[in-house]
Amino acid sequence: MAAFTGQKIIVVGGSSGIGLGVARAALENGADVVIVGRSPDKLRAAEQSLDAGLQVRSVVADMTEEADLARLFQNAGAFDHLVSTAGTPPPGDPIERTDMAMVRRFVDNKLIGAVMLAKHAAATLRRDGSMIFTSGINKDRPPIPGGAVVSAIAGSFGFFARALALELAPRRVNIVSPGWVDTPMWDEIVGEAKSGFFAGMAGRLPAGRIATPADVAPAYLYLMQSAFTTGETIHIDGGHCLI
Repeated sequence: MAAFTGQKIIVVGGSSGIGLGVARAALENGADVVIVGRSPDKLRAAEQSLDAGLQVRSVVADMTEEADLARLFQNAGAFDHLVSTAGTPPPGDPIERTDMAMVRRFVDNKLIGAVMLAKHAAATLRRDGSMIFTSGINKDRPPIPGGAVVSAIAGSFGFFARALALELAPRRVNIVSPGWVDTPMWDEIVGEAKSGFFAGMAGRLPAGRIATPADVAPAYLYLMQSAFTTGETIHIDGGHCLI
């Protein structure tokens, strides 16, 4: 029997990138998956690429809109695991040129969005279920200049999970912290310069290459399955923390 047969997994940010990779891995292991995103077009494309029939369905919701999230979980009913990989390109300007409107949008999307997800998911998350949020390498290796905001937000997730794991016990709360992963967001951040950025970093990483979503998806599946892991941050970064 596949590891997740009979389980329902909600993946917020599941229309592309790491979230789509997690959705695909969960489906391959027997789960029923709900992918959530803001773009109906991206969600339709994701459903087609997953090609999993009734095992997968999509829901349009914006994680900065509380009414959307309340409706998402009310309609989903009881479920086993929540995964959030949703995000937007982070602020990258030096602190003296920081666009505060952009910072507020980023905080709303990443941190406030995670709080709202937890708030509304808690009512229907099964007692032996889990929540998994996503931080990232910028908390450990902040880009300079311009890394202060994204580093602060990414770093906050570890403390968020530790406190929430106590509050929601025995339901589990954990964090996955990826390094650089080849996702569409990199095209938004650096555009045509992506290949040069990736080549330079791949040459420095102990793993010798940049991750794909399929490389990091097993970390999320591990945390869903590991009934004795909670309040933890799992690093899956190809050794990026070491350099």
